[in-house]
Amino acid sequence: MDIDIIGIKKKYGKSTVLKDITFSCSSGECVGILGCNGCGKSTLLNILSGIITSNGGEFLCDGKNLLKDRKSREKLTAYVPQFPPLIEELTAKDNLLLWYSSGEIKASASSGVIKMLGIDKYLKSPVKNMSGGMKKRLSIACAVSNRPKILFLDEPSAALDPICKKTICDYIERFKKFGGIVIIATHDLNELSVCDKCYIIKDGRLNAFDDKNDFSKLVDNL
Repeated sequence: MDIDIIGIKKKYGKSTVLKDITFSCSSGECVGILGCNGCGKSTLLNILSGIITSNGGEFLCDGKNLLKDRKSREKLTAYVPQFPPLIEELTAKDNLLLWYSSGEIKASASSGVIKMLGIDKYLKSPVKNMSGGMKKRLSIACAVSNRPKILFLDEPSAALDPICKKTICDYIERFKKFGGIVIIATHDLNELSVCDKCYIIKDGRLNAFDDKNDFSKLVDNL
């Protein structure tokens, strides 16, 4: 599977946030989109996931423009925003029941994504009592209920402890291993370890950054 993001544009009034954003990736790859706060990273993911509309451009997956094909987009993609979209008063299991059947939760808690993300031990816990890391992992589990091929993650490990960060990175690696595509919006340089390609958004434009290990040079380009 290949995806091509071509000429994505976004304006708010007279302000142009994104200018001809273009890049490609294939099955088993993770793309990191870096940039300072407010540069347009979240806007790009919101466009690709169908939350907001662009002012131009295409999101092609094997020839289909997913910006125009809602049914295919919802089947192929999943999006985890920066702030977990969970119902705080409900338990983890009750939140999962909005997306899974009881049987699917039981199976996944035994050997699936719920087990993999460490949520199986907290199914009866109210979300309001959970740590930020557990909420983020629960959000990922909810998002991938449709078994997507493309996963968008906005600041997936922001403000999380090292154990939670590792759990999420391990899941990303597994998602890639089974042919998935991951696009991460981040300003956390530590998340680059799971990325196969790295781009920087600056002044609305996307530029490739070839040496993700050269942090000092990368920071100079933000």
